[in-house]
Formats: sequence, C-alpha cells, structure tokens
Amino acid sequence: MKLLISNDDGISALGIRTLANTLAEAGHDVSVVCPDRERSATGHGLTLHQPIRAEMVESLFHPAINAWACDGTPSDCVKLALWALLDSPPELVLSGINQGANLGTEILYSGTVSAAMEGIIEGIPSIALSLTSHTHKNFEPAAKFAKLLVDQLTAEPLPDLMLLNVNIPPIPWEEIVGATLTRQGVRRYVDVFNKRVDPRGKTYYWLTGEVLEDVQPPAGLNLPSDIPTDVEVMRNNFISITPLQYNLTYANGLHQLSRWEFKFP
Repeated sequence: MKLLISNDDGISALGIRTLANTLAEAGHDVSVVCPDRERSATGHGLTLHQPIRAEMVESLFHPAINAWACDGTPSDCVKLALWALLDSPPELVLSGINQGANLGTEILYSGTVSAAMEGIIEGIPSIALSLTSHTHKNFEPAAKFAKLLVDQLTAEPLPDLMLLNVNIPPIPWEEIVGATLTRQGVRRYVDVFNKRVDPRGKTYYWLTGEVLEDVQPPAGLNLPSDIPTDVEVMRNNFISITPLQYNLTYANGLHQLSRWEFKFP
C-alpha cells in the first residue's frame, strides 16, 4: 500500500521513525513529510503569510523511504506532500506515533490528529496514532498494531471516508488486552498559567494544567451509550480506536433551532 506518514513531534522523533521503518520493512511504499522540529498542539494551523520550505532527509529512515523535513505545521506537511512533493496520491495517510495521548477533547488541539485530518479533507482515509505517555520510549507495540491495522484496511477498506484516532497504552505487547472501538470522551484540562518574570524584569506566562478525565460528556450528542469512551478503555489496557470526521455540524442543534423565526423589516 502507498502510505504517507507525518507527525507533530518532528523529523527526529523516535515515534515516526519506528512507525515508518516498521511499515517499510513490511513491504509498503512509504513516504515521510513532517515538521523539521516539534510542532505539538498546533491544531489545524496552516502557513499563509510566509513561504514553506521542505528538504529531503537521508539516513534517518529505512533506505526505501523518501523523507522530507518541512518548516511548516503538521497540516502544512500533509497538504504540501499531496499537492507538491509526491508523484501520486497515497492510499492512506498516517500521523504519529505521537509521544503522548490524544484522547477526548485533546484532539481539538492536536497537531497529530490535524495532520491525519488533512488527509480526509483531501479525500484520503487516515489514521492518527498516539502512545499515551510522555516518557515511555518503546514505540514497538504501537508500530506493531499500526501494521496490523494497515493490513486490515488493505484487506477490507473503510466503508466511508473517516479518520481513525488510535491510542495505544504504554505497556508491553503481551499486556495489551485488545483493541476496541470507542467514542470520544472528555479529557479536559484545568488551565493554569504560571506567572513569571524574565531576566529583563518583564512578566510572562507559562501554560500548565491539570487533566480532568472523569468529566461527563455533554448531553444530547446522540452517541451510543453502550460504546465506551477512549478515556475509559485506556485505564483497562485496551487500544482505543475512535472514528472521526471533519464535519462538526451539531445535528441535534439543527433540530432544536429549527423552530427559530427571524423577522426582517
């Protein structure tokens, strides 16, 4: 399968090297286009007011992989790959393996998910992959599951255009209980800004925060209650697979607000 791989942790991140090399060694046609440095939590930002540069990278990846480092955002990288760098479109876009979870409402900020989202905006099914730890460095189980998932999609393509947001617990392969479909949960942060003073005496603020996971999702979303949330299954050592789409229209809202009447003079 022809694959495009990106990330938001940068070209030197162990996660993307492990993912790309694993899939190339499995016989897939792999291209890598990703940021030249860490661009985490950039959301779906695009570079509009300055040029974007991309340089080929050698020696970091499997010899069969063509790789570029781009000075733009994760979304820039995928858009540039699809419209300028690749000679033909990939069959699948993958983003990751991210160092850290992308669960619940975190996906709204995630550069990892946004890179994959750029794929489905361009009509290509996509996968975002995250290892749910900021310190654990063994990406092999996550890459092994990515290979299994790509094999599954090769044999049985997705029925509709969608993004699969996949989170893998930071444990050995033998301890993973299984993989399960999930719905997006709520993983909200109580944002805290640390107020500091720089050496020149000027005040600045550093964003920190405490994560809250046991938050009930808003009512009225029409999501099946018998499907667990991504946040829940992580606690039980399952791999979480959440299907996402880019259309954010709130269906219940359309119904509820349809009674509005606007009277113009």
